[in-house]
Amino acid sequence: MIRHSRSGIRNAAFRIVLLAVAVATVGCDRVTKHVAETTLAGNTGHSYWGNTLWLGYVENTGGFLSLGAGLPAPLRTIVFTWGTGLVLFVLAAVVLRGRLPPWRAVGLTLFVAGGISNWFDRAMAGYVVDFLNVGIGSVRTGVFNVADVAIMAGAGLVAFGELRANGPQRLPAPAAAGGASLDPASGSEDVPPSRP
Repeated sequence: MIRHSRSGIRNAAFRIVLLAVAVATVGCDRVTKHVAETTLAGNTGHSYWGNTLWLGYVENTGGFLSLGAGLPAPLRTIVFTWGTGLVLFVLAAVVLRGRLPPWRAVGLTLFVAGGISNWFDRAMAGYVVDFLNVGIGSVRTGVFNVADVAIMAGAGLVAFGELRANGPQRLPAPAAAGGASLDPASGSEDVPPSRP
């Protein structure tokens, strides 16, 4: 009984942490987009540290890195509002079930929170406010926002969680010419049974 109660408390505490991560992600994204709209819109942008960081206001009607921005408006609505909304709903349900290992749960929470914040912009205004660009010389990122950072960080954590959970995989030893294979654990050959 006590063991069950402790795991229930741990699960509830972890869900509170996930909720805090989601709220902080969406809140930070909303605030920074508002600041970008009020201070950067209508300007050519500001460059810092030898143009390593550029801050400027961009309305992105497409998806990640403006992919799909050239699609007709009705198709963009179907793909980026309805399609993305459905995917985010499914991913949020996976997180809420509470059966994910911690790294994957935090990663998916970041991914979903960033996605929801950008989805809200698309659903309400038809575009997402982007304002950050980093790079050196001609090697630059696309223009992005805090939600995009959360999405990428979340995807990275999910990938890290998968690699950590699965560890290095060993491949079976290749078969020798006669059909026998070397057993790496014993160093001996597996000899196929003889035929009568």
